[in-house]
Amino acid sequence: MTRSRHSRPGQRLLRVGETIRHALSAVLARGDLRDPAIDGVSVTITEVRVSADLRHAQVYVMPLGGRDTEQVMAGLNRCAGYLRGQIAHSVILKYFPRLHFRIDESYDEADRIEALLRDPRVRRDLEPDQARSRAGIGRDEHEPDND
Repeated sequence: MTRSRHSRPGQRLLRVGETIRHALSAVLARGDLRDPAIDGVSVTITEVRVSADLRHAQVYVMPLGGRDTEQVMAGLNRCAGYLRGQIAHSVILKYFPRLHFRIDESYDEADRIEALLRDPRVRRDLEPDQARSRAGIGRDEHEPDND
């Protein structure tokens, strides 16, 4: 049986992803990377998604403050081979996945959704039913008034 593209990853893939995330965080916290784009920049690793064959890992990151993302991403991708070698010493796998760094856009998406929820037109639709019924909103026109 094959997995579909949209199926959820198995427990092993999640566990491997989290293990890689922790190991990668430790290597980055040491600060021994010599790339000028990464030097002195704090990077949050939000998630690591490992492919089903364990050959590739998508590493989702966000530089602190969201600044200079293009330079930081270029630096991380230049250092991917070195980082892979460092992490492979602490995470024992038959094949260690290639690291592919991506910007985590979930923060931008969360901000967009929060802005939508603050919109007065949307807020009006989210009011409790009691306040809406007092205002006569949503009442069926054939329903008799009980006032």
